[in-house]
Order: sequence, then structure tokens, then C-alpha cells
Amino acid sequence: MNVLVTGGSGFIGTNLMSKLLALGKYTVLNIDTSKPFEKSHEPFWKDCSILDEQKLKETIKAFKPDVVIHMAAKTDTDPQHTLEDYLINTKGSENFLKAIKDTPSIKRAIITSTQFVNQYHGVPKHDEDFAPHTVYGESKVIMEKMVRNSDLKCTWTIIRPTNIWGPWHIRYPFEFWKVLSKGLYFHPGKQPVIRSYGYVGNVVSQIISIMESPAEKVDKQVFYVGDMPIDIYYWVNGFSLKQIGKKVRVMPRFFVKLLALTGDFLSVFKIRFPLTSSRYKSMTSSNSAPMEKTIKAFGTPPYSLEAGIEETVNWLKEQHPDLVKI
Repeated sequence: MNVLVTGGSGFIGTNLMSKLLALGKYTVLNIDTSKPFEKSHEPFWKDCSILDEQKLKETIKAFKPDVVIHMAAKTDTDPQHTLEDYLINTKGSENFLKAIKDTPSIKRAIITSTQFVNQYHGVPKHDEDFAPHTVYGESKVIMEKMVRNSDLKCTWTIIRPTNIWGPWHIRYPFEFWKVLSKGLYFHPGKQPVIRSYGYVGNVVSQIISIMESPAEKVDKQVFYVGDMPIDIYYWVNGFSLKQIGKKVRVMPRFFVKLLALTGDFLSVFKIRFPLTSSRYKSMTSSNSAPMEKTIKAFGTPPYSLEAGIEETVNWLKEQHPDLVKI
């Protein structure tokens, strides 16, 4: 089976490529504008932008994939950005959908969206209950509507990653894990904050399960990918114990809020601070994704929270050794 991945040089994409190659039963191609993090992945990489419609079509047709997994995207949530900044998510996805329709070998497509298509508005009532709170989320709503309106002849599935973490994460080594390693993280209060997180190894397992499932089980379906929602204290504390050998410090919320306001003030002068009001809201707002459908369809994910943290910290020891103090 030929499997084509767009964005296979990114965070989730790198982990997915590693698993597909390790299984040894797929011929794999990664389409991305960035060279893979893993040097061993380079023979399976094609430098191609999904914004280049003609080159994209030619590359996909030449490979003759049976399955395509679309992960290429711009994923930051910068409040200053407009939809024009997310053309790879909109125009690029439009080009990709056209290429699928133009490639008769493709039998299945897995399209990556985000939980941000409905955020902080309770559990979505149905698959098209959209309430994005960022421009990034808006761009993915546009993409999801394109998929539904594209009249694809192959089996298609939309996946919505939750807050995914693990080896090869692009930001956390320079943000959360860095702050934690310096003992500068303060957890805001003892009130439970229930959030949807997902270890990347579990997400990769779920993607492969979707790819290998009978068509009638996954066709025109939406699945959130990740783990069941948890109190984020246990996630943060797990990393604190493994990185610095201490339980995470819990401070009253008003104190952490004051730190966040300090961060807002410093940002006016372009001074970086580990905490802002936006980050504080994320730390104190419960937001659970509906994972039950995914778990029922594909079973309990293979990695526990503890196992995922263990693998991630082992990766940090190799790639960012200064972040692990024990």
C-alpha cells in the first residue's frame, strides 16, 4: 500500500512517518517544504508546497498513493494574523482536494483539522457545530466545509487533534518544558481544570486505526484524536517530577493572574515573559473534547499518561538535555 503524507516533517507528521516506516508494510512519501527532523526520513521526502497546485498534482499522481493523510498546515494562533496568513490551510487544502479527485489510485483520505473549530463553547452538538475562537480555527472551519463540499469519490475522514504533546514538539521545548525546567512554573490554584490532551504516540495509533478500518466505519466521519480529558495538574506534575524531581508548585490563582498581567505589560515593550493573560486563560479554562466516539471505535490508546511522559522525557534527554535536571 502506498501512503502519502503532507506535512510529514512536522511534529505529528514526524511521529507518524516513524511509525509507518517501522511497520515495514507501507511505501511512504512525505510532501513538505521543510526537510525532515529525522535524517533517516530524508529518502522518503519530496520538497513540495501544497500551494503549488501543478507540482502537487504531478507529485501525487507520480506516486500513485492508495491512502493520503493531509497534515500540512500553519498551526499558530497569533491574534494579529488574518485569514491571508493561513492560505496553506485554505488554498493549500483546496489544491490538495483537487489533486485527490484527479488521482484515481486514491481510495482513502484522512484530513487533519483541529479541536479549535469549536473552542470554549461546550461540547459540539454535531460535527458541523462550529465556534472557532482564533483565525487558525476559522481557517480549519473553511477547510472542513471544503471537504464536505468537494464530492470526493474516495472514503474520507476528518480528524481533530486535541492538545497534542510528545517527542518532536516544536514549541514546548522553548516554552512549557523550558519554564518547568527552570522552576518558574506556578500552577494556578487547586481547582480542577479539565482539558483534552493527547500523547502523540496515541494519536499516531488512532490515525493508523482509521487508515486500516473498514470504509463503512470511517467514511464521512469526524474523530477527535488524543486521550480522554484529564485535570491538567496531573499532566504538569508528571513532567515536573521527571524533569526536576519535584512536585509542581501550586499558587493561588490571584497570584498567577498578577504574573500574567505583568507579562501583558512587558509584551508592550517586546519583552518576553513566560506568562500572559492568554496563557493564563488556557491554564484555568476547562475545555473537554468529545473523545468517547474515538475510544469506542478504536479502543483504549496504547500509551498511559506515565508512559507518554517517560518517552517524551527520554527524548528531551537526547535532544534538549538542559531541560532535564535529574
